[in-house]
Amino acid sequence: MIRYIICYLSFAATIVASTAVLPVHAQTASTSATPPWPAKSIRMIIPVPPGGTSDILARMIGQKLTEVWGQQIIVDSRPGANGNIGVDILARSPPDGYTLCLMDVGNLSISPSMYSKLPFDILRDLAPITLVSYSPHLVTVHPSVPVKNVQEVIALAKKNPGKLNFPVGLGSSVHLAGLLLQQRTGAQWVYVPTKGGQSSILTVATGEGDLLFMGMLQTLPHVKAGRLKVIAVSSEKRDPALPNVPTVAETPGLDGFFTGSWQGIIGPAKLSAEIANKTSAEVRRILALPDIKEKLSTQGTLPLPSTPQEMGKWLATEKDRWAKVVKDSGFKIE
Repeated sequence: MIRYIICYLSFAATIVASTAVLPVHAQTASTSATPPWPAKSIRMIIPVPPGGTSDILARMIGQKLTEVWGQQIIVDSRPGANGNIGVDILARSPPDGYTLCLMDVGNLSISPSMYSKLPFDILRDLAPITLVSYSPHLVTVHPSVPVKNVQEVIALAKKNPGKLNFPVGLGSSVHLAGLLLQQRTGAQWVYVPTKGGQSSILTVATGEGDLLFMGMLQTLPHVKAGRLKVIAVSSEKRDPALPNVPTVAETPGLDGFFTGSWQGIIGPAKLSAEIANKTSAEVRRILALPDIKEKLSTQGTLPLPSTPQEMGKWLATEKDRWAKVVKDSGFKIE
């Protein structure tokens, strides 16, 4: 498997190196959009609670799309089952381009391995459109937890197995990051199920939880406000937004550790190639705008635009990557 260095090397080079292939339904769809698309408002499903990374990005990008297309992008929050409820709604929607979904597609790549039964097939029922961004996980704790780095967290967890609370949306990318860290270190903590995103953050910020992995975009404001204490970042190299915060990989014995939140836009299967490519091209243009780049960079988020084909290959490779972690953990959601 290729070594994931998306943050600091050319994304295009990573895609070319990938040998996994995901069928991209958008490229095999038949008809072009008639009348010219979009001719009415577009629903953008966010399959997580409001306030999370997906919600922030959807509103930021949606405003720009509305300006250029002259049609309203309506953000529709449909949380539940770690995003699977919203994705199922998308999969059952007409492939006319008027229902899309922006979500942590890292979660999407995990679901086939984590869930015993899914109402949709990510290969058959969904159409990749574009990756949007990568945001590393910030590893944070409640300020009262007596640790300064990941090494001390591991030592505390080993000394007091099952005492640290780790709030997560079960089956999410942050849950898998925690499982991966456990597999690498032998540390033990208790996963406290939440609705994800903001719910997990508030659980730790109020002192009801101890340890948190969460996307940098939504976590950083709480760190700056002093509600959370940051001890590490999960990117491969230190993030320019937090140059004094070490990576998890700098911890002895955890070289190569790399996790995060990858946001992307998907549509239902059989979405026309015309609509998929038009949306992808417009989002890529938006992500290159100076004001958008500045907003993302100041919050530690890296724009990661792609074509539908590139996103499909990336998603297949991520699916294989996390399938091994899930299998080794023995964790399943019925």
